[in-house]
Amino acid sequence: MQIPGHIDPVTTGTVPLRGGNRIDLVGLTRDAIGGVLVEAGLDAKAAKLRAKQIWHWIYHRGVTDFEAMTDIAKTMRPWLTDRFIIGRPTVREAQVSNDGTRKWLLAAADGQEYEMVFIPDADRGTLCVSSQVGCTLNCRFCHTGTMRLVRNLGAGEIVGQVLLARDALGEWPKGTMAGFGADPEDDDADDDAAGHYTADGRMLTNIVMMGMGEPLYNFEEVKGALKIVMDGDGLALSKRRITLSTSGVVPMMARAGDEIGVNLAVSLHAVNKEVRDEIVPLNRKYGIEELLQACADYPGANNARRITFEYVMLKDKNDSDDDARELVRLIKQYKLPAKVNLIPFNPWPGAPYECSTPERVKAFSNLIFKAGISAPVRTPRGRDIMAACGQLKSAATKPTRAELDRIAEEKQAALG
Repeated sequence: MQIPGHIDPVTTGTVPLRGGNRIDLVGLTRDAIGGVLVEAGLDAKAAKLRAKQIWHWIYHRGVTDFEAMTDIAKTMRPWLTDRFIIGRPTVREAQVSNDGTRKWLLAAADGQEYEMVFIPDADRGTLCVSSQVGCTLNCRFCHTGTMRLVRNLGAGEIVGQVLLARDALGEWPKGTMAGFGADPEDDDADDDAAGHYTADGRMLTNIVMMGMGEPLYNFEEVKGALKIVMDGDGLALSKRRITLSTSGVVPMMARAGDEIGVNLAVSLHAVNKEVRDEIVPLNRKYGIEELLQACADYPGANNARRITFEYVMLKDKNDSDDDARELVRLIKQYKLPAKVNLIPFNPWPGAPYECSTPERVKAFSNLIFKAGISAPVRTPRGRDIMAACGQLKSAATKPTRAELDRIAEEKQAALG
């Protein structure tokens, strides 16, 4: 059955991330690339040079073919092609919303599926990246939370989403590197022609780890992927333009601040134990007070780099004036440099909640603003293709309420 929304006409790579006997270099650090080159037979000095060149071509130029690496000897390129690949996720389906939002259903080499979303705005373009196939958690307002966790995504599968998005947006640098930086020891590199080079014009300016999955339950792979994304010799996206969202995995939050250093968003969604236990059951393990203290202790948080509290607006559940006042009180009690991102609930088939009315959302926002705390209302994007916040889900099946409850109970038991 055809999915709703316009089909994205852009064709993208369909090379599995680890296909055949060849090693996929996407997601490996420079040192790791050098290591696999040594294992394949290069001496350490040559491997170090090749790793630097390959890194540039993968992450700065976006190439997927070793033959395009013009500063590497022509005789070396087939050797690389026989042993390595520069992969991309397979695109199962691609959609474009009426508002310009794009959603891709992707498949890994093992056939497991996950989604990513690109949201264009006048002053930025934000890519929403997934970290798991399915989700560890069972937030009851979230469509992804109704899925079982299948597995974590690897660093290559995470950073591969960014590479694929840049492919689809056509924003890699144009031109060739012929004559620029060729290895003087490579007599047969393409150094006989003058190079021409045009820098890229970035459409993808921001990344949010808010796709499928809980990033802090896949910490090492997320960390590895974001280190690559932030590397100044490659994709070079500033940590100030990357936001990691968590539902409140308290023990990992300080490590995220220390070891990754990106902006933090917290899926709060309620201001008391009873309601948050229901809609974000992880609260039963790490309560609001413990979570907010972890936010207060988050390394690098200040008025210039505020923590964002995500707050989905659910009719008659968490949207009263008293809820707004309690949210203000908690932020001030813990002296948090924070802003509140109010999210009108995005419906999905079988959802147990309704969205608050626009009037209620506005009143809630006004109360927080009057207390001196920013509380913008997020404009829903991509609803017509199920690409909005809380709507991502790779499977097309519609489980029964009993099945949803069973999945939720299993997840909660696993979390302890």
